[in-house]
Order: sequence, then structure tokens, then C-alpha cells
Amino acid sequence: MRRVTALACVVVCLLSVTLTAQERGLQPADFYKEKTVTDVALSPAGDLIAFTVMSILEEDNRRHSEIWMQRLAAGKPDGEPFRFTSPTEESSSPSWSPDGGLLSFVSKRGKDENSIWFLRVAAPGGEAFHIDGVEGEPVWSPDGRWIAYTKAADDGGEEKKPQKREGWIAPDAITNTLDAERFDGRVITQMNYKRDGVLTLLPHPSVRKKAQLFIVPSEGGEPKQITDLPFQVRGVEWAADAGYLLFNGNAKEDDEYNEEFTTDIYAVPFGGGEAKAITTNPGNETSPAVSPDGRLLVYMSTPDRGYETDIMIVEIAPDGSFAGEPRNITSDWPYRPGRPLWTPDAKAVRFSTVINGNSHLYEIPAAGGPVRQITTGDRNLRGFSFADDGALMAYSMTDPLTPPDLFLAAGDGGGEIRLTNLNADWLGEIALAPPERLTWKVADGTEIEGWLMRPVGYEPGNSYPMVLKIHGGPHSSYGNYWFRTFHILSASGFFVLYPNPRGSGGYPHDFVYATRGKWGELDTEDYLGGVDAALSRYPDIDPKRVGVSGGSYGGYMTNWLTATTDRFAAAVTSRSIADWETFYGTSDAQGLNEWELMGKPWEQRELQRRLSPLSYVENVKAPTLIIHSENDSRTPIADGETWFMYLKKLKVPVEFARYPRSSHGLSRIGEPWLLVDRLERLRTWFVHWLIEEPQAK
Repeated sequence: MRRVTALACVVVCLLSVTLTAQERGLQPADFYKEKTVTDVALSPAGDLIAFTVMSILEEDNRRHSEIWMQRLAAGKPDGEPFRFTSPTEESSSPSWSPDGGLLSFVSKRGKDENSIWFLRVAAPGGEAFHIDGVEGEPVWSPDGRWIAYTKAADDGGEEKKPQKREGWIAPDAITNTLDAERFDGRVITQMNYKRDGVLTLLPHPSVRKKAQLFIVPSEGGEPKQITDLPFQVRGVEWAADAGYLLFNGNAKEDDEYNEEFTTDIYAVPFGGGEAKAITTNPGNETSPAVSPDGRLLVYMSTPDRGYETDIMIVEIAPDGSFAGEPRNITSDWPYRPGRPLWTPDAKAVRFSTVINGNSHLYEIPAAGGPVRQITTGDRNLRGFSFADDGALMAYSMTDPLTPPDLFLAAGDGGGEIRLTNLNADWLGEIALAPPERLTWKVADGTEIEGWLMRPVGYEPGNSYPMVLKIHGGPHSSYGNYWFRTFHILSASGFFVLYPNPRGSGGYPHDFVYATRGKWGELDTEDYLGGVDAALSRYPDIDPKRVGVSGGSYGGYMTNWLTATTDRFAAAVTSRSIADWETFYGTSDAQGLNEWELMGKPWEQRELQRRLSPLSYVENVKAPTLIIHSENDSRTPIADGETWFMYLKKLKVPVEFARYPRSSHGLSRIGEPWLLVDRLERLRTWFVHWLIEEPQAK
């Protein structure tokens, strides 16, 4: 039986007195109640919104997705949202035909190999059906007469079904296979033989068919293949008059030694013919969008890794080729824009992006000029979808106290209406602590931004522990969105600090890449400064009971901070990196070393060893919980195993939680039972070491 200290009793008793019987803090198992809105699709006429609702089927240990519908009248909700697809099937990715008469969606149903379905929207209900020849997510021509899609092309003649273990033995292998039926292993000659999220090793690339472009009449028919390229076709866009199609492609995608950005935009005539690159290397050019009048093309351009991404506009000829020089319309804007979309009058371009922890819609004149923010507030808006006339838009919204729900607004951002409140019933019984924005400056004058969440039931004058949470990336970011882990820790009696140090996304370009070649050595100051800022704002935080936790880059920094400082009394490190040299040989992301750490390990041996937490592991004193997924190919479990063995030999209190069937995304998309288990382990580790058994320092 665990010994509960007097300090722990104080915290527990305070919480029980403060919270009523109807109000408690968030618990790990509450995840099973969460419902979220994704895949927002506003109809062309602005009279219907299709959206996906994702829920958790606890008994089945899986997520469940359905498409729901909201009627609109005169820009206002007309009745309550209603389920549109069968609750017995998985359905997602709704998309409208140009006339709004059909809704397409993706659904795996029985043994049917075609997952693309359609429903007529004239009346609720009816049977879902296929359109003959449509075997990929539909991209409708502007006039609604044609459907384009991509899928792996057949080899010609009688359809060839994949052979058992096809590609498991590299066709260019030198060694001989004595009996292929008896040998069920792998013979690998390519570097890209695994990918995170794919639980089996990848076959040799020579057996993988490339997705090509097909078109079909909208009423159905024989599909016509209009590309035959040695690389994948992605991101299809129609010309305004349907005379040609645009798409993204990387001619060097199978070149294992290509380290440049080489994705281009291609144009191909509607009737077929040669697909020609209309952009040139170096650089990645993606996300083409033709203006409604057909005169201009807008796209995203990134010259190379670590360079700024900008929005380019260019006049185009009738065949899709450039009729002038591209103009950079965001060159003076220091943030990274999202995928560009045209306003109906073709006078401006819109995009969403994350800035200072918030995600919003922005607009810039096509002729150039200042970027204007359309939506506002301390929150994250995603999945923007617009009516054809631009008068209405729909999107999902999340903030620190709200999982994603559906919202409607005028095209200028005004008159916002909340259309769903999917979690109202159970969240009404939960006490949540709103975060406070916190800023501090580091030695060079840079301001760092973060957020501090108080414990549920906080009473000034009592002593509390704190957990520093570190995000992944490092070029991702925290912000004003729903993050259940923070609320679970808050409910357990912790302050929670979650900062965006230098290296985080959503800030000016120089800030985002400030940590290049300086992981740990530069950003440590940002984290420790944040801890000091939190202690200054709330003297109730006990500096001897501060924990640290993070995953991916956050796991790396958790290892680094416990190995190079003495500020932390306990740690939880998830999907972490311990040693850069072993990481390079086991991960599917060698480019991380090559870019972020200035070169390959043998080119930067001294630097990469100096920046490896393993180089300082003998200094670790903090009791550490190691969480790792057994099928993580991004930060493979070898680093978790290494960190565990070293800490065990050093007699540091340590536990190693291994999660089967799980990839790098366990905390976000993992099996529900495992995801909830992970939350409980993280919570109870900190409760034990920072509340029940606080460490004397």
C-alpha cells in the first residue's frame, strides 16, 4: 500500500472540498466520451453543411466516424444537425458536386474494394451508390461534367493481383533465395524500407504502382487514364474551363540520394497527352489553384529545406503554362502560409495558418499588399469551407476548454454561430482550469511565449507541484486548443506549463529555425526561463517539485534537461531520442540529422555526440517513466531501450512502458485503450513522485 504524505493529503483534501459532487477534474477515461468535428464541407449554394463526427467505441477499442448534416436558411441554421450516413458504417471525407446535388464520401463497406460512395442530397436518407469508373476521391470539373481522381494504374491486360510477399525480396539482391516459399523474411537493398504508421516493412519500390490521373464522365463510364508517369500524381486541380488539369509530382521521389526539394506543378491536357512541368527546380512547388476567371495561378513555393514558404501568383496560358513571371505576394510576411484559395472575385487569396498559438483565416490581395486577418480570438479554427459566392464559411473550432465543434460565419468573419456542442453533457460535469498566457525574455532579448494552467481547485497559499510539458517537432507548437493531457494533470493537483521556445512553428522564420545545430544548448534557456517565470507569477509552486515531460523532440528535451540540469524532480519521456548516431541508423527520418544537426553523423560527429543526451546520462537523478511505441519508425524504440538500460544500471528509479501495435502517433491516434492507459501512467508517475513521495533536493 502506498504511503500518502501529509502534503499529499493537503492537496487531495483541498480538491475534494473545492469541487462539488457535480464537478470534478478531467480523468483519462473521459477520452472515451469525446466527440470531435472534422472534414467540414459547406455546399456550393450555402444551404447545407456536411461534416464528420468522430467518436470512440470503447468496447470495440476503436474510433467511429459518421457524416452529419446541418441545414441552413438565409445564412442561419435551419433545425438541428442530423446524422446523414449509416451509424453502422465508417464514413468520412464528405465532398460536394458543383451543383450540390451529390455528396461523395469515403467508406469501407464489407468486401467492396471501392471505398468511394455517393448520396443524393435532394432528401435525407436513400442508398449510397458508386458512380461507375470512379475509384478514387473525386475532384469535379467546374462545370460538373467530369470527375478526376488518382489511383495506382493497372499494368494493362488482365488485372494483376498482388502476390503473397511481393517485393519482400529485393529484385536487385545479390544473394540467392533457395526457396521463396520457405523464406518469409526480407531482403532489403533500399534505404526507404520503413515508414512510421505502417506496421510492416515496405516492399521494394519497383513493385509499388504509382498513382496516376484518371477522368470519368460525371454520370459514370469507362475511366480514361491521362497520365503515365514514373512518380505519384497528387493534388489535382482543374482549369476554370476544364481544358487541362494541374497536379503535383516529384520526378525524383525514388532517388534515395536526392536531398533537394524537387516537387513541381505539372499540366496535362484534358484529352490526355504529355504532362509538362510548369515550374522548375530547385524548390518544392505545390497546392496549385486556378482563379475563377482562369487567368491566374496561385501556388506555394519553398526553395529548399529551412527556407521560407511563400505564395506565388502568375498569369497562365490556355494550356496551363506560365504566361509571365511568378510574383511573390508574401515576401514581406514572416510567417508560413497555408494552402491558398481564391476569393470568388479573384481579387484576393485566402489561407489559414498558425500564429502565436492561434490558427485563423488570412487574406492578401492578389495584386500584393498587407496580409489581413479575417477571424480572431484565442482559439484554433480549421477546415475552412466556403459557399461558391463567398457569403458564408464553415469551420471547426477548438480552444483550451473545448474539443472541436462546428461553426458558421459570414465570409468576412462576422456573425459567427456555433452549430454543435457535442461534448456539452459530460463536460458540464467537469471542472477545467483555463490557461493563462505567460511571456519571458531570454538573454538575447527574444520573447518566449507559453501558457500556465493552474490546478483544479487551486487555493492561494498552498504548495503545489508543476509539470513542464514540451511539444514535438521542434517546429510544431502549443496553443489555444483542447489538450486533454494538461487538464488531466491539472485535475490531479499540478500546475502545467507549456511553452513555445525558439524552434516552435507559428512564429517568424528566424525564430522557427533558431535551434538548428543547437538543440538543447539553445532552447534549455527558454525552458528554464519559463519555469522561473511561472515560479515568479505563482510562489505557490514548489521549485523542488517540478517535473518535465514531452514526446518526440519533447522526449529528446526531457532526456536532455534531466541529464544536463538538476531542476526536475521527475520525468516522463515519450518516443524520445537518446543518441543521434543510433537514431540515424534506425529512424525513417535521416533528414532530421542532416538538416537540424548540420550534416550526417560522420560529417558532424563531435556536434551530434555533444547534442546527444546519452553523453550526459550519468548525471540523471530524476525518476523517469519511459513511454515508447514498439512500431515507432520515426523515433525507434531502440532509443527508449537504451535510455532505460542506462538509467537502470545507474540505479535511477525508472519504468519502461512499451505499447504494441503503436506508431509515433500513439498519444494522438493510438488505439483508444492504449491511449487512455498512457494518460493514466503519465498521471500516476507524477502523482507518486511529486505529491505522494516528493524528492528531497
